[in-house]
Amino acid sequence: MYVENIGEHLKIHDIKPSYQRMKIFEYLLENKTHPTVDEIYKALCPEIPTLSKTTVYNTLNLFIEKGITKVITIEENETRYDVDVHVHGHFKCVECKKVYDIPVALDQLVFDGMNGFKVDEYHVYFKGICPHCQNK
Repeated sequence: MYVENIGEHLKIHDIKPSYQRMKIFEYLLENKTHPTVDEIYKALCPEIPTLSKTTVYNTLNLFIEKGITKVITIEENETRYDVDVHVHGHFKCVECKKVYDIPVALDQLVFDGMNGFKVDEYHVYFKGICPHCQNK
């Protein structure tokens, strides 16, 4: 995902573009690792000493509410964040713990037994060992 002007992108989505919000969104754009709140906080704290984990958490919740970020929960005890809100799946390497975006063609998936169900959201997750870790 590419955003030319982060401040304008936030304004378009009805978010006041404070410095902290812009830096958090910029971090998400530049780090396709699907970071956690702790990872974002630790990365930005040296640059923004006044930043708190609460601010990071509240900012991410605002981004989710406005539809510019989504939550990824592959593991029950680990919440990650993704600015790519388009249709795709995720692969988590059990060795290096990295999470990769995986293209998914929904029209090619078969869902037997779904007649009469209304699907509001879906998640496609895979776990295993990434090519890099397999080649170690």
